[in-house]
Amino acid sequence: MTATSVTIKKSACVRVLGLDPAAAGPTGYGIIESDGRYCKLLHYGALRVTPARRKESSGAALQDVHELVSRLIREFSPTVVAAESVFTALNMRTALRLAEVRGVVLLAAAQHGLAVYSYSPREVKASVAGYGHADKRQIQLMVRALLSMTETPEPADAADALAVALCHLQAEHARWRFNLPPEFGARPTSRVPSLAVTTTRRATRAAVSRIESTR
Repeated sequence: MTATSVTIKKSACVRVLGLDPAAAGPTGYGIIESDGRYCKLLHYGALRVTPARRKESSGAALQDVHELVSRLIREFSPTVVAAESVFTALNMRTALRLAEVRGVVLLAAAQHGLAVYSYSPREVKASVAGYGHADKRQIQLMVRALLSMTETPEPADAADALAVALCHLQAEHARWRFNLPPEFGARPTSRVPSLAVTTTRRATRAAVSRIESTR
């Protein structure tokens, strides 16, 4: 498992745990805090389940994902969880495996009394990069810029998770600004303004004082 964290001052802000569930590869995670004007990066990384661990039992990988999400919730006390939804273009077998991973994410969140908001890959890309078909490298670079990071977030799965969290914050900001119903935050539409074309300097001038690599 790889992770990077940032030391910040404690404040009463909205804290989002973004997750990028994976059927076979690493499950990315990222935690962002926002006061409505500024975003702060708290922690990010990716859980890699080894082939040996997967061979132990059919549910070993799911157990590890559940333990990861539960630990992050206990450690960082997020106010909400945002996760990438199942990509409908996947083949049936991969979609089912991904749904299983999302299932344990939903379970962990429910056990801690947290709501989960889902966003499609295209919605996340459009919100962060302004283009629904942006590639992983573009997402990494945009996340770095939006969070004023001094290094590109690695692996790409972690950057994807941070992008999901940013997408949720943007959807919530739009809902609050335009007095939209709560359902808007859960099902963002094209009306959500792109982070790439808003005033990113003011909205994401993060108080990043120090980055520590724990890899």
